[in-house]
Formats: sequence, C-alpha cells, structure tokens
Amino acid sequence: MAEFPAEAAPAGAAVTVRGLAPELKARLRVRAAHNARSMEAEARAILEATLAAPEEDPTDLVAFSRALFAPLGSVELELPPREPAREPPDLGGREIAQAAPSEAGPATPEPMPAEPAKPRAGAQGVKPPAGRWRPRPAAGAAGDRARHQRAFGAGQARSR
Repeated sequence: MAEFPAEAAPAGAAVTVRGLAPELKARLRVRAAHNARSMEAEARAILEATLAAPEEDPTDLVAFSRALFAPLGSVELELPPREPAREPPDLGGREIAQAAPSEAGPATPEPMPAEPAKPRAGAQGVKPPAGRWRPRPAAGAAGDRARHQRAFGAGQARSR
C-alpha cells in the first residue's frame, strides 16, 4: 500500500462515485468480503493497484499484439506453391498480327482510324438531349413570376 508523508496527504480527501450500477456495487461488496476488507478499503486497493502499475506505450501496436496473442502460441502456416501467372483476359480489342521481321524492317501495326469528334451540346445547331438540365431564365421579377406560375399554377395569387 502506498504511504504518503503527513504533509502530502490531505486529511479529508474523499471521492464520491455516483451512478454506480447495482451489479458493480454487489461485485465490489463480494470482492471486499472475500479479501476481508470494507467496500471503501477494497475500492482504494483496486485504485492503488491499477494506478501504481507502469503505463505501457499505447502506440506500440506490434508489442501489444504480440503480448495479446503470445499465450496462444505461434502458428506456422504452410504456404502453397506458386503457380505461373494466368493468361490476361481478351477484352475484345483488335489483335495485331505479329509478322516475322522482314528485310525491310520490323512489322508495324496499322494505325486505328480516328473517330469523328462529337458535337457538344449547346454548340451552334445542336440541341441538348431531352430531359437534361437546362439553365434557368435570368433572374428578375418577370422570371420569378413565370417560374412561380409554372410551379403553383397561373390562377393562384399569393396572399400577403
């Protein structure tokens, strides 16, 4: 048990623990009776034993995991033999004939035809696809009124 000098130990030091679960209190009572102590002395002994132990570095994950699994013993796993890599999948591309090099030099693959560029939506003479987002009309009283009439109907008036 840790002893403090008379000037370091406050005379009326007390700790009150509120909200202790009844099951936990019952376990403390049983543990105190088993060790022939009062509940207060048992709680003090638990605190002293817990706080007197040196703190371990929580950032060393390797040491923590080794200590955690050391009681289980080590396991040596058999690694399966390596096999040669499989052939890459055919993605439906054009195959390039690999002809034997001739006297003229190595065979070069024929170039792929270029696709014509697609016109952009909004370009001159091109309509945007149906159902896509279109820009809102310019802000202002007339635009706001028209948007409100489309949303809520033309016959309803706003009441103030």
